[in-house]
Amino acid sequence: MTSQSDITACGLLCEQFSKPLGVETLRPRLSWRLTGQGRGLRQSAYRVLVASTPELLAGNVGDLWDSGRVDSEQNLHVPYGGMALPSRQRCYWKVAVWDGQGRGGEFSEAASWEMGLLAADDWAGRWIGLGGSYPAGMDGQHAAPMLRKAFTLPGKPVTARAYLCGLGYHELYINGRRIGDMVLSPAPTRYDQRSLYVVHDVTDALVNGVNAVGVILGTGLYDCHTEEVWSFHHAPWRDRPKMLLQLHVDLEDGSTWQLVSDGTWKATCGPITFNGLRNGENYDARLEIPGWCQAEFDDSAWGAVSVVAGPGGQIRWEKMPPCRVTQTLRPFSVTRNGDVHIVDMGQAFSGWARIRVKGPAGTTIQLRYAEKLTADGALDTSNIDKYVKGGAFQTDQYTLKGQGVEQWEPRFTYHGFRYIEVTGWVGELTPADIDGRVVHTDFASAGSFECSNDLLNKIQTAALWSTVSNYHGIPTDCPHREKCGWTGDASLSAEQVLLNYAPTTSYAKFMDDIADVQRPSGQIPGIVPTGGWGYNWGSGPAWDAILTHIPHYVHLYNGDSSLIEAHFEHMKRLVDFTGTMATGHIVSFGLGDWCPPGSQWDTFPCSVALTSTAFYFAAADLVAQGARLLGKGLDAARYGELAGEIRKAWRAAFFDPATGHVETNSQTANAAGLFFGLLEPADAPRVVEAIIADIDKNDGHVTFGILGAKFVMQVLTDAGRADQAYRIAVQDTYPSWGHWISQGATTLWETWDGTSSRIHHMFSDISAWFYKALAGINPDPEHPGFKRAIIRPYPVGDLRWVKAHHTSLYGVLRVQWHREAGRFHMELELPPNTSALVYMPTDDPAAITENGQPLSKTTGVRTAASTVPGRATLEVQSGKYTFESPLKADGILGR
Repeated sequence: MTSQSDITACGLLCEQFSKPLGVETLRPRLSWRLTGQGRGLRQSAYRVLVASTPELLAGNVGDLWDSGRVDSEQNLHVPYGGMALPSRQRCYWKVAVWDGQGRGGEFSEAASWEMGLLAADDWAGRWIGLGGSYPAGMDGQHAAPMLRKAFTLPGKPVTARAYLCGLGYHELYINGRRIGDMVLSPAPTRYDQRSLYVVHDVTDALVNGVNAVGVILGTGLYDCHTEEVWSFHHAPWRDRPKMLLQLHVDLEDGSTWQLVSDGTWKATCGPITFNGLRNGENYDARLEIPGWCQAEFDDSAWGAVSVVAGPGGQIRWEKMPPCRVTQTLRPFSVTRNGDVHIVDMGQAFSGWARIRVKGPAGTTIQLRYAEKLTADGALDTSNIDKYVKGGAFQTDQYTLKGQGVEQWEPRFTYHGFRYIEVTGWVGELTPADIDGRVVHTDFASAGSFECSNDLLNKIQTAALWSTVSNYHGIPTDCPHREKCGWTGDASLSAEQVLLNYAPTTSYAKFMDDIADVQRPSGQIPGIVPTGGWGYNWGSGPAWDAILTHIPHYVHLYNGDSSLIEAHFEHMKRLVDFTGTMATGHIVSFGLGDWCPPGSQWDTFPCSVALTSTAFYFAAADLVAQGARLLGKGLDAARYGELAGEIRKAWRAAFFDPATGHVETNSQTANAAGLFFGLLEPADAPRVVEAIIADIDKNDGHVTFGILGAKFVMQVLTDAGRADQAYRIAVQDTYPSWGHWISQGATTLWETWDGTSSRIHHMFSDISAWFYKALAGINPDPEHPGFKRAIIRPYPVGDLRWVKAHHTSLYGVLRVQWHREAGRFHMELELPPNTSALVYMPTDDPAAITENGQPLSKTTGVRTAASTVPGRATLEVQSGKYTFESPLKADGILGR
């Protein structure tokens, strides 16, 4: 050991999880944060210990791996380098760090991870499902089966894990207790390629002696029986619900015991008489089976299960956070019209209602969900119900058992809504009788943005609600009409998701989904997963970009190159396929700038060929970048050359050097050329002026759809004209984000006129613009993951102050600024082991002070030569700073 360090390690993660169960990566990547007080804190070395028992680790013995002291600043994504880890291996680890002066060596608190079931033959159980016919009174084949097994443990359990793949959805019970708080589990996949299992720590649920385990199965996407236009009801994997379970128990005497799913289990159906992902759930409380998952329950009247064929694909660990109920909302209002109550939750979201009701047995309460009301206050589903052809839509039913106050909420469906139509209620429905249960993938929050303009704050809040309302194991377009994993929506939204949340493991799972649906030709569909729909319509380079862009965004924002490495060959195959659809490197297939103002879905402000070819260029360029990152020189040269040829073809086809305009001279067309780097730097001034002229022509309003929404705001900002982007952002008349807010929107909409879905996230990149432009928080491509940040705020328009933070894997990066009396004040916080380039908005670098002192008297800051008009550049080490300078006032602040 050496002397006391300025830094200590904390927040230990394995594969970006805290103490995960089920890790399948053979060389798991380990990360930790650093904490300490002061400026310029950095790690100079680390030592990782990994042990097979807590006792060995406590004695500083790393029998699985001792890295020794490694001279390195790396504290993210450090690959495990020890002995090969078998299935179910428990690993206990800690890390020691040394600071920049070589002081330290004290170990952190311990953390752990467990390996999953790594090989197919680790699964000793059988796939089982409900045997025979469904009982009388069930609604067709769509009731929820209940499976159970009683067993005797021959000793006291010390550690127990349940490995469960229950399709489409499942809930696990042991000895009358529900295990875990996840819902809608597991996440959907293309099941004939890959199904996901969940690992539960069930140690505390078991007893020495007789126990019982029970599982309820829902249909989910696996048995998506509702007829709809995407043909999931014809998916090749579709079958009745089934499950595969293994229970491993370590006993006090040192022995192990195992229970598996097999033909000795019992099954029946209970109160869930119908469930459909796109329909809803029917529950008859009169059919409840008290004690069904207790050890002493008599299941002699239950039937035997059937041993069935599995879904056909790999069984893999669900390497992402589960869905959970994350909030419970109380109604904003309840109104009544005859026998119908309308509940306004005051917020659009995804999830379901929970009711508390008292009444006679056999009374049926019906709940229908929608985003909007008709002019006379009735429920209106006309904008979202047109693609589902079979059965009820967004409708739940509860039939009372007539025993006091009954509380109920559905299990195996979810809805997108703000309003609930309640019929059949006994008496007067009050706000105390009903809740809104907010349900989505429970990835952690990682950012916040707030400013002096309340309209922008409402847009930011709407973007957040739209994001979480569209993540349920996959990123969807909307949580009601489709629930489909549209690739374009997810790709365009990704930067703001990575700034606002921690979705990396969720994206890793979704990239596997994309790989599973990629054809041998390289082609991918427009929705993922798919039962076969979407390859020949709904895709194209702008939507297919998800395969190349998400891995690079994850690398940029999290410093994690594993997705680029894992999917590099998939990216190459996609680019090669796109080339087969090109003529002279121009690609004319796919979707264009979707949903511009006044769109009839096929009328865009610029040609499909322009945007598709631009994305073809971007994909080739990103493959070349990935090849360089991975040291694949031949691929780097090949795809770099291809990107250059596409760029020349695009410029020749779409840019007029005489006028300085791109094709239609629209906002989207001109911005695309600059956004993708398809034009020369000398072209930029005229093209930017053309964009501004069109903004002027439209009185500050947009003419773009979802592609232009990403291009235009960023291009204006990069050109130093964030003032013009801000002018767009603060509009509150049609077409604009603010127009949605002025009409009462609490989420973002699919179309500028609001005639379609009203819980969509494809226009949400404006949230990323808030962070990158107004707060100035940007990752540095040369030092990804915010190892070095670029801080470049734009105090434009009437904006008086901004507060924002982003929690990277290194820790919290915080920016807070305000302007007053011609001066700019900024507080900046950078986590240990990071730095930043700070571009202060001033013409007078010599007048900058830090905490009231000249920069020459400040530690941790160095003035760098600046070539940016209206900016002074500072090199800043980790720590907290308070800067002040005279403000350049015209809003034109350079890049």
